[in-house]
Amino acid sequence: MSAHDLPGGARAVARCDALRVAPYSDIEGGLFRAYLTPAYTAAQGALTGWMEAAGMCVRRDAAANLVGRYEGLEPDAPALVIGSHLDSVRDGGPYDGPLGIMLGIEAVAALEGRRLPFAIEIYAFGDEEGSRFPAAMLTSRAVAGTLDASALDVADAQGVTLAQALPTVADYLTARRDPAATLAYLEAHIEQGPVLEADGLAVGTVTGIAAQLRYAVTVKGMAGHAGTTTMRLRRDPLAGAAAMLLAVEQLARGDNSDVVATVGTIEALPGAPNVIPGEVRFTIDVRSGAETRRNSVAEAILDRIAEIAEARDLDLAVALVHDLAASPCDPALMDLMDAALAAAGQPVRRLVSGAGHDAMVMAALCPTAMLFIRCREGISHNPAEHVEPADAEIALKVMLGFIERLGDTRAA
Repeated sequence: MSAHDLPGGARAVARCDALRVAPYSDIEGGLFRAYLTPAYTAAQGALTGWMEAAGMCVRRDAAANLVGRYEGLEPDAPALVIGSHLDSVRDGGPYDGPLGIMLGIEAVAALEGRRLPFAIEIYAFGDEEGSRFPAAMLTSRAVAGTLDASALDVADAQGVTLAQALPTVADYLTARRDPAATLAYLEAHIEQGPVLEADGLAVGTVTGIAAQLRYAVTVKGMAGHAGTTTMRLRRDPLAGAAAMLLAVEQLARGDNSDVVATVGTIEALPGAPNVIPGEVRFTIDVRSGAETRRNSVAEAILDRIAEIAEARDLDLAVALVHDLAASPCDPALMDLMDAALAAAGQPVRRLVSGAGHDAMVMAALCPTAMLFIRCREGISHNPAEHVEPADAEIALKVMLGFIERLGDTRAA
């Protein structure tokens, strides 16, 4: 059976699979699709054909986002924007980002020419992952109007500047959408976590994107010979850091909430097997759907690691790397999504997103809604990423129900 003959949800999955190989990947034997590369351009070409076949007019905006527009009942009606990202991390999976775009296309195709009280625009954002330039969510920030011109002065790992990759970069900020022409933003995305699968659910309503704090921690002691420095005289920052890492885990678990805390990197210097380290560096990432809970646990973590440093006679320095506010989804849109879930025969389930998405940027422009889709074992950013076509079919049905209900609110 060709992809053309598949049901909409299964076709969306099949199209994601089709884009996981050359010429839609920048590497052989895996998926890596960076912004403004030949693979990115090739993928936009495939999307253009699929958008046009669904009944959309297609353009590329000033930030090199591919945009398909399906007109509403009235010309120039405000649009429901449905979007996600087309770029991929190195050795990534095929559904993180593209599935939301494909499902948006299928939602338009399922209308079969019927017009709504609003237009629909499908956005394929280009650099959500920071896959090429050190500026994640570059293109959605341009669309939302939150991108500063200074952020365009960037270069990739090979020294190629954004201006060289996109000669029309001077017009980049004109990709900003008019808020008056934007009704809402909807993003369907794989969960990238295990909650839906653990609960036996195909889909769930996202309540918002978690608030995030990240710290860079440096612990200094005294380097020494591993064989000649007695244990009682040691000021070992790695042993101290080990106690700190356990404290990070214990305090987050002990809060018994949605707070998560992660030590993602650790480095011991000078890094020789026969030398007691003199310095250890590690990171702490703390997230929660509520900034107050996040801040409370983060404060407890910082207090505890300071106590450990003092007790072990170690020097401690903590630098705040970034502080990202929570991005809640719109309550009224969440209610519409819940109703669409119930109408599709799915249990109503709400969950927070621990990962960042273009939706958190678009919230500065308009009300946002997100739908999470189960992925096997919660695996993402990995070739083993997997979505069942049946789950994508359910997601499409829910999206169509959401769109219909949004139309009812506009017609009332």
